[in-house]
Amino acid sequence: MLDVLRHRTYRRLFAAQVVALVGTGLATVALGLLAYDLAGAGASAVLGTALAIKMVAYVTVAPLVDAVAHRIPRRTLLVGADAVRATVALALPFVSQVWHVYVLILLLQTASAAFTPTFQAVLPDVLPDERDYTRALSMSRLAYDLESLFSPALAAGLLSLVAYDWLFAGTTAGFLGSAALVLSCVLPGRYGGERGTGGGLARATLGLRLFRSTLRLRALLALDLAVAASGAMVIVNTVLLVRHDLGRSAGAVSVALAAYGAGSMLVALLLPRVLDRVGDRAVMLPAAFALPAVFAAYGLATLAGPSWPALLVAWCAFGAAGSALLTPTGRLLRRSAPPGELPAVFAAQFSLSHACWLLTYPLAGWLATTAGAAAATWTLGALSLTAATAATRMWPSGDPSTTSARRERTVPLRTHA
Repeated sequence: MLDVLRHRTYRRLFAAQVVALVGTGLATVALGLLAYDLAGAGASAVLGTALAIKMVAYVTVAPLVDAVAHRIPRRTLLVGADAVRATVALALPFVSQVWHVYVLILLLQTASAAFTPTFQAVLPDVLPDERDYTRALSMSRLAYDLESLFSPALAAGLLSLVAYDWLFAGTTAGFLGSAALVLSCVLPGRYGGERGTGGGLARATLGLRLFRSTLRLRALLALDLAVAASGAMVIVNTVLLVRHDLGRSAGAVSVALAAYGAGSMLVALLLPRVLDRVGDRAVMLPAAFALPAVFAAYGLATLAGPSWPALLVAWCAFGAAGSALLTPTGRLLRRSAPPGELPAVFAAQFSLSHACWLLTYPLAGWLATTAGAAAATWTLGALSLTAATAATRMWPSGDPSTTSARRERTVPLRTHA
């Protein structure tokens, strides 16, 4: 899998992704401490609001950025987004009011909503070979998983030496390092290449219309919902399950989250060879049905009461199935639109997938708080089963595995000459 790093441009882009992710991880820790300083016992409410602002920005901003970004060179857009993120991170230690945090988080996540889909849309052009691109997707998945394990440990080490304010300096350094690495690359063309005709509204909604009219992309949206159901169960409810239900230490929370990351990393390492032999559909649909199976197994295993081994096994399985669903997504998007429309498709995917999380985050938290962990388990499991079933029905079994295949669209779409 590491063979893909022989490509000079991709190697620098991957390094940019890694240092930016580490910076983001440091900011996550520092933001929690900042919220506690500003709001005390109300820190959870501050963080919850900040998370909601993040999701709203991701859902609404990405398509709007895509509508105007075709006029901007890709490298300029990526570097500009990193510069905005670095500036915001540098300003965060100096805030004195909670609303200042909300404004800065909105700016930071708006820049991220511009950076991430652009970065994702660049990779297919940098790595035109399908085999290399598949390995790059697995590398990206690994980078996210490793960041979730490495950044908290790095933050803990730094906090033993400096005040938490300095973590924001690390975040700034991460974004500036990312900008420098992107600036050192020669990227092909402008963002989106040759774009379709039409006004700003038509460009802003192009990706959404592609999702509406393309069967495999409709299925992908359902699969995103299945992943969000399991991911929300892990991210939102791990602390409650480990600390309250099981009565374990704060360190056990990290162990549970590490189990989730370990499952994801294992599949990300194995998946490139699997995808060399079988198509995306043959991997993603079984993984989608694995999610409700894990929910059911965990629910049955905890009928008599909370179980630490059951939680670890379930969280590892959730991570593995989620990785099997998320890693091939870029391949699916790549073959669902011509090059000129790829940025719009990636922007729409970014927006719609986060809309799924915006639904499941509060659902998971509300159910666990008001009705108990068992209710959250069975409800989110039913949601993932519904999503997996819908994806199977929408995704034709004869779906071609090669690029193009616009013929499976069910609604005529004419956006370019």
